[in-house]
Amino acid sequence: MKICRWMHEVKAVILMVVVQFFLAGLNVLYKLATYDGMSLRVIVSYRFIFATLFLIPLALIFERKKRPKLTWTILFQAFLCGFFGGSLCQNLYSESLVLTSATFASAMANLIPAVTFILAASFGLEEMGISTLAGKAKVVGTLMGITGAMLLTFCKGAVIHIWSKQVNLMKLITPNGRHAAASNGSLVLGCIFAMGTCLSFSVWLIIQAKMSARYPCPYSSTALMSTMAAIQSAVFTICVEKDWSQWRLGWNIRLFTTAYSGIVVQGMNITFMIWCVRIKGPLFTTSFYPLMLLFTALAGSLLLDEELHLGRSLLIGGESFILDLGDERDDGYAYRSEDSLLCDNSISGSYRYAR
Repeated sequence: MKICRWMHEVKAVILMVVVQFFLAGLNVLYKLATYDGMSLRVIVSYRFIFATLFLIPLALIFERKKRPKLTWTILFQAFLCGFFGGSLCQNLYSESLVLTSATFASAMANLIPAVTFILAASFGLEEMGISTLAGKAKVVGTLMGITGAMLLTFCKGAVIHIWSKQVNLMKLITPNGRHAAASNGSLVLGCIFAMGTCLSFSVWLIIQAKMSARYPCPYSSTALMSTMAAIQSAVFTICVEKDWSQWRLGWNIRLFTTAYSGIVVQGMNITFMIWCVRIKGPLFTTSFYPLMLLFTALAGSLLLDEELHLGRSLLIGGESFILDLGDERDDGYAYRSEDSLLCDNSISGSYRYAR
């Protein structure tokens, strides 16, 4: 039992590090695709279309005979997951990415652990425990995250240079569309979009935790979510995007970005995250987002000619560390064997959390 739990702990950590690395790569590609003039809404729509086409065969192969019965409750939860964790979240995030920078948007994503903790405590998935050291750490981490987000909007800190040479991929693409340097107004608007992204993503994690208890099959769950998000995003994009040429893909950065975002990020990453939510809970899953900030900041300064600032992300990154420390000291998730309910494959394993 202890060996199995240790293996699940290590697997969860490795998967979440991989998730953050892939997300950092997506931030760079989003920036390049929009610099090329591709519509943000079309990118998001293609992301979920590619993910659906990638995941449905996997779900049929690995979970066809082992997943629970599909009910209206699960379908409704999948619809909500597709909306909050898919179409709404990604449209808000991509807008914030273009209005600010890849590093800024990633730094704001570190608010997700704080928002998730507040929502999880409200819905009874996490215990506040103010009188305990763990509870105090979670509260302090939440306050630090909110303070850091406010400072991040207006303060940057000193610029640091760590690369002797930079590879500015922007120079390889002819500017097209609405790309422009962020002004103070667009920075504030981008911050608002980024905060909306955090709230939407945190709501998804809470709903996903509930859905995973009823439908603990990562491939099928992600396929359902992606299908719902693809329909929602496509309908929204068709209604607001009048330029049909935006849907045209060629052998260029647009095709690579949409395929990467759909297959790697939505297909693989979300599957990994759903497994981690079921095993370790929503707060653990969000505590790795400072790594995305680190990866994105390094990639942005090397590949996108973005400035790397020393001080503006210290508080917002520190809150995730303190929240994670509190979560480790007060692990609200226990393990129990439930082989009869789980889809038994290489990702899903044989344990789920219980309160």
